[in-house]
Amino acid sequence: MNEIITGSNVVMLSLALFAIIILIKGFRIVKQSQVMVIERLGKFYKLLKPGVHIIIPLVDTPRSFLSKNGYAKDIDLREQVLDIDPQSVISKDNVVLIVDAILYYQIIDPIKASYEIANVTDSIGRLTQTTLRSVIGEMELDDTLASRDTINARLQTVLDEASDPWGVKVTRVELSQIDPPKDIKNAMESELRAERQRRADVLEAEGFKRAEVLKAEGKRDSQIAEAEGDKQAAIARAAGDAQATVLKADAEAKAVEVVNKAMENGKDATDYFLQEKYIKAIEEIGKSGKQTVILPAELTSFAQGLTKFIK
Repeated sequence: MNEIITGSNVVMLSLALFAIIILIKGFRIVKQSQVMVIERLGKFYKLLKPGVHIIIPLVDTPRSFLSKNGYAKDIDLREQVLDIDPQSVISKDNVVLIVDAILYYQIIDPIKASYEIANVTDSIGRLTQTTLRSVIGEMELDDTLASRDTINARLQTVLDEASDPWGVKVTRVELSQIDPPKDIKNAMESELRAERQRRADVLEAEGFKRAEVLKAEGKRDSQIAEAEGDKQAAIARAAGDAQATVLKADAEAKAVEVVNKAMENGKDATDYFLQEKYIKAIEEIGKSGKQTVILPAELTSFAQGLTKFIK
């Protein structure tokens, strides 16, 4: 009897444990920014969004999703980063470049990502490598090094269109490194140094030229100013001399007029002034220290006329 009861208890406990396990497997918790694809009897049934869900154990099963971190029951909908391994790429001018890139993508349709492609991460990586070879193969070395933004934009557009059937959106592609061969790199560095030296020489020549131009302009302005000053000074001196001559002439005219009035004879007044100047000239000759002085024959009559005026 005890053995029967004991056996029954074991069966009951086993059934209860099995029911608990089934019940636990029926509860599914999906985290935020994740989804879970549920298949019923091997066929897609529904998509579980973040929250708590109940499924039928053994009938409904989560589909495993292969991501870059391995197989998982949940599909991460956040933007993810994929590092593309360095690879050799030949440019249009036959230069071998070592190029690697970083790709950002996001799963926007979990159902397509689960059923339209076997391995999303590996497929995007290989597609990026082939697209990178194609894009850079159409460009020369100088354009490749100087047009990273253009290459990034073209890669992003091509990859986004190619991955759309997989339910994946490529949001951004960045070339992290472009390495030309060592000899090409050395030649580019030499060219860069020569270009910098040329620019320095040009700047120095331009500076010297500008300095000489400024110096010449300064000298020219100085000469113009000096000539203008001399001109103004000459004009001022001429005006002064003219004014002095006019004043002197006016004074002499007034003196003649005064003497004429005093002597009542303008002709005698004029003779007076002439004889006065004549006497001054004789005095200057006497002061010169010359040994021989020749006087005109009319000196006697000149003296008589002067005496007459004095009287």
